[in-house]
Amino acid sequence: MELDVITQLPRTGKQTEGLPLDKVLIGDCVSLMNGLPASSVDVIFADPPYNLQLTNELLRPNHSRVDGVVENWDKFSSFAAYDEFTLRWLTAAKRVLKKTGTLWLIGSYHNIFRAGAILQDLDFWILNDIVWRKTNPMPNFRGRRFTNAHETLIWAAREPGISNYTFNYDAMKALNEGLQMRSDWLLPICSGNERLRDEAGDKAHPTQKPEALLHRVILASTKEGDVILDPFFGTGTTGAVAKRLGRHFIGIEREHAYASKAIARIANVKPLPPEVMEITASKRAEARIPFGWLVERGLLPPGTVLSDITRRHTARVRADGTLISANAKGSIHQVGALVQGAPACNGWTFWHVEVNGVLAPVDLLRQKLRAELH
Repeated sequence: MELDVITQLPRTGKQTEGLPLDKVLIGDCVSLMNGLPASSVDVIFADPPYNLQLTNELLRPNHSRVDGVVENWDKFSSFAAYDEFTLRWLTAAKRVLKKTGTLWLIGSYHNIFRAGAILQDLDFWILNDIVWRKTNPMPNFRGRRFTNAHETLIWAAREPGISNYTFNYDAMKALNEGLQMRSDWLLPICSGNERLRDEAGDKAHPTQKPEALLHRVILASTKEGDVILDPFFGTGTTGAVAKRLGRHFIGIEREHAYASKAIARIANVKPLPPEVMEITASKRAEARIPFGWLVERGLLPPGTVLSDITRRHTARVRADGTLISANAKGSIHQVGALVQGAPACNGWTFWHVEVNGVLAPVDLLRQKLRAELH
């Protein structure tokens, strides 16, 4: 199979020009990242070598060999050499990341603490550390340690003080049946038909990540059309999920065999249709609808009586979009808080209006008006 090989990339000051979108670049990740335009990608997902420091074969109790990571790309002469490598690729990654972008870094206990310290030294700002709990981890065959049943992901903004990075909170909540998504994710390792194999039937890559993990990462931190860079592309899990979800990817991989597998894999992925690709929008991103607009449009005429769900508290709508109760007046939020003796109140969900004998939150009228405006 012909590979998408790019060794030199044009430099440009514009954020979207000169990017080899949806390509696999063959070569050293630091050199290739340094050839990309500065501040040009939205998200980076990095699954670097773990530096496992394996010295002997790992055998099961029946003396069969465990398929561990024995490849040369995971071997470093010392911790200092690994730290120097980590500093170089993280520095290159920071340069190419947009100011509002974020970086995901996954690792095990062998490397995640060293990489995390270097990440902070470079002034990345850690947003979360995510524990990926594996439903089917490899057992500890020697019985001398706890079973290694998790890996850690660090999610970081490019620098402190950035608040307008993408986080699809409501989509994550919907994915978790209405509950806030926690920082411990229970997901299986890559296995079965998803695991790519070589001609001999062996694993094509020893550390292939499951698509479920990348689905959650990409859904959480990107928008449709965003560009995701993976500097350790392997067999292309990031690219496969990005293509399916309508995002662009740039993969960098130095091993031709892995890149070939990735390209063939991604070629068979079909993007989801637009109607199923759309995710739950954040309420913060919705158009602002002042309460007074409901009054103007006649959805809540002046004089309408509102109450809480228990009908204990009531207030009357005034012509200027404020409320007045027996001993309070002000906005829907202020009056809602005052009648309850509470420090704050979401008036949209606290106040209800009677519709055909049934109380409904005034927020339903806001949603109706918002839909009309769109």
